[in-house]
Amino acid sequence: MFDLSNPPADFLENPFPHYDRLLAEAPFCPQPDGSFLISRHADLNAIYRDTTLYISDKKQAFAPKFGPGSPLYEHHTTSLVFNDPPLHTRVRRIMTSALTPKALARMEPGLIATVDHLLDAMPREADLIEDFASSIPIQIIGNLLDVPMDERAPLRDWSLAILGALEPTLTEAQLARGHRAVTEFKTYLQDLIARRRADPGDPETDVLTRLINGDDSGRLSEIELIQNCIFILNAGHETTTNLIGNGLALLHDFPDQKQRLMDDPALIDTTVEEVLRLRSPNQFGNRETTAQVTLGGFDIPAGSNLHLCIGAANRDPEVFDDPATFDITRKPNRHLAFAGGPHVCVGLTLARMEGRIAIARFLQRFPSYALTGLRVPGGRIRFHGYQHLPARLS
Repeated sequence: MFDLSNPPADFLENPFPHYDRLLAEAPFCPQPDGSFLISRHADLNAIYRDTTLYISDKKQAFAPKFGPGSPLYEHHTTSLVFNDPPLHTRVRRIMTSALTPKALARMEPGLIATVDHLLDAMPREADLIEDFASSIPIQIIGNLLDVPMDERAPLRDWSLAILGALEPTLTEAQLARGHRAVTEFKTYLQDLIARRRADPGDPETDVLTRLINGDDSGRLSEIELIQNCIFILNAGHETTTNLIGNGLALLHDFPDQKQRLMDDPALIDTTVEEVLRLRSPNQFGNRETTAQVTLGGFDIPAGSNLHLCIGAANRDPEVFDDPATFDITRKPNRHLAFAGGPHVCVGLTLARMEGRIAIARFLQRFPSYALTGLRVPGGRIRFHGYQHLPARLS
């Protein structure tokens, strides 16, 4: 049996052969704790779209994990991703209204300027994560919330600590770090929100002002407001960092595909989709059953936790021809990197724009880049990417 809480030694660095075996041999894999690991594309797609039998609320699962009333418990049971209607509907509507095509078009020049500034400053011996990929989403999300530039330094560490607490198993040090990050981030946001209330921004461009104002259906409570600001950072930071880093690593490792993209820059959109499929930044989602269901021949009781293996579903041979092949022209590409149904990622268009601009402009500037030294994997089960990606630029 594959045990997600105690995976094989090579799983963190290369989970994909294990996903292939799950798809072939155990697409519904019971776990020792009574949960189930599910890996088929069709099953994930159906679960994502059924919000009656499968819910996102995690209060039952997170109480023993984090401690009821703890900082991490408060955050992860209040933020958008682990909530259902009516809170999910209300918060999502406000966020979606701030990320319209018109609003994103206004953001694009600033994104290009940010990417070009980072490229101008890149050393010839660079870390593509530290020097490039991780800086882009922090600046973009900082712009969305209008966080002053000189106050952005702690954002990345806070995000990594809070998201790290979602791993299947935690050390006491990881748990303490996560609690501390939520507490420090809350304290910072309370001050930022007070300043914004006193001096509101333009709600057309400032998501924090828009969240403070609410909409016709009402306003968020103070705790809902704070925790969903934290969610905005977390949702867009590590995943977009991984998208850019994974994309540059794949294009390096498959030089024929890199050359195709350089010969036809219009392929950047399908390239981003293929990176999202083959190296999904977020490898797992979760749902909880509200009633007994039968899946894959298993009777699953109400209240069961389901681990939805996005990384495996995106390699399902029932959906994708030659699923292990990196093909930047792949169409159709019905990947589940952004989940699906009512909980499909609210920032998917922004993430795609960041990936497209970052990868395309990097290749224009450094077409002959070479990865050097030791790649350091991200060390996460839920998220797939790199901590360090050393490269020589020319």
